[in-house]
Amino acid sequence: MLAGGAATPIAPTCQPPHMSIELSKEHRQQAIASIERYFLENMDEKIGNIAAGGLLGYFLEEIGPLVYNQAVAHVQERLALKVSEIDIEVHEEQFQYWRKFDKARTGRK
Repeated sequence: MLAGGAATPIAPTCQPPHMSIELSKEHRQQAIASIERYFLENMDEKIGNIAAGGLLGYFLEEIGPLVYNQAVAHVQERLALKVSEIDIEVHEEQFQYWRKFDKARTGRK
């Protein structure tokens, strides 16, 4: 409680902003055309352009984050593997100064 009996303000929770998957105009048109074709060939019925766009929007909002999160997890695994192998790729042998002279001497004999 604050002075004067006022309630203590509650700090807002820190949540990331709602994720929105945006498609370019061209990709959105291609996706809508694909949905229309899918309905025609697999559902034996025609779906209109507006309905296909609505369905696309639904899937992007409802399932898009799931696919996105799985892709991020996959990339994290791949990056962790690459980082764990970096010492192999960039490893340098230490104390190499005298070895170059030793090699030169053995080559002269």
